Amino acid sequence: MNTIDLLRRLIAFDTTSSNSNQALIDFATEYLSGFGAVCSFSHSDDGRKSNLLATIGPQDRPGFVFSGHTDVVPVAGQAWTSDPFEMVERDGLLYGRGTADMKGFIAAVLAAVPQMAEQGSERPFHIALSYDEELGCLGAPRLIEQIASLPYRPLGCLIGEPTGMKAVTAHKGKSAVRCHVHGKECHSALPQNGVNAVEYAARLIVHAADLGRRQRESGRQDQRFMPPYTTLHTGVVTGGTALNIVPRDCSFDLEVRAIPGDDAASFIEQVKDYAETVLLPEMRLQAEQAGIRWEGLSSYPALDMDDDHPLTRLICQLGGDNATATVSFGTEGGLYQAAEVPTIVCGPGSIEQAHKPDEYIAREQLARCDDFLSRLIRQVRTGRLDWGEL
Repeated sequence: MNTIDLLRRLIAFDTTSSNSNQALIDFATEYLSGFGAVCSFSHSDDGRKSNLLATIGPQDRPGFVFSGHTDVVPVAGQAWTSDPFEMVERDGLLYGRGTADMKGFIAAVLAAVPQMAEQGSERPFHIALSYDEELGCLGAPRLIEQIASLPYRPLGCLIGEPTGMKAVTAHKGKSAVRCHVHGKECHSALPQNGVNAVEYAARLIVHAADLGRRQRESGRQDQRFMPPYTTLHTGVVTGGTALNIVPRDCSFDLEVRAIPGDDAASFIEQVKDYAETVLLPEMRLQAEQAGIRWEGLSSYPALDMDDDHPLTRLICQLGGDNATATVSFGTEGGLYQAAEVPTIVCGPGSIEQAHKPDEYIAREQLARCDDFLSRLIRQVRTGRLDWGEL
């Protein structure tokens, strides 16, 4: 099957993150096994979702990873003009949920498998398909554990997020948490008898915003990004039951997006420290049962590849563009780099089309990706990924 045919098949699987991705994984496994791939799996805690790691070629030497996530964002509430899970072509544009982010790349990789499977390859190819990237790269750590268990650590990894086929060498890291503030409810006419969970949550939110403001005004700056500093953001707040009741409970979601070199988790710890040392003592003077609890939501490190790394230069050379780029969105790339696998993000389509109604990818972008992958596979097959030789 060619890339377009494979993309049509992949789009038909509704792999919205709330659903299982197992049907897509089963399809990819059967397809890859037909070309002699050795497949292994890791699973979510509830067993509903799977990562797939498929290896093609010799396993007694380091190879190269093609990585993509199988989940897509929801379509509920979006005004689609066609069925989002049935690929439709109009004027050279292919519409469907996941066409750009990022089943287009996965389809191109699968279409290139016959070339990978040709006899005589000097190095193996690894195809890594993950679950729950859209929820904060939740599946990738287990997939990378599989990769770390390979006899040889891969020489490089290509993550095909939509970049217009431009080599992306850096993105911010992220840490996200949910804070649960527990106070004491009472009649609002006697607020001195209660502990207002909403007000204490608000003080935490303002403290986080002040940390973010200090980063903007005097923190480290990295002009490769926009904005060029680490940000703190509260996106969801829930609390209270009625205006005449001092609220007992309130929760809010806080995220940090950190430039390379800043530790996102350290900013979360500063907010936690304020809660423990300043707010909790005040709350418990009024009610011993008062408390503040934290729940981790997601976390991944920044990606920061050197523009002079041989992998960077190779990807730029094969793509015909010497300039690299950075992106504001996160990927699984930082996790691969943390596992000592050099990683570049480069794939077809545009992030501007992702997550929207009538998401699409241009045929021209898929054709560029097909050509690029063919050239890269030739490099891997001939063994020319020994960085000292480039």
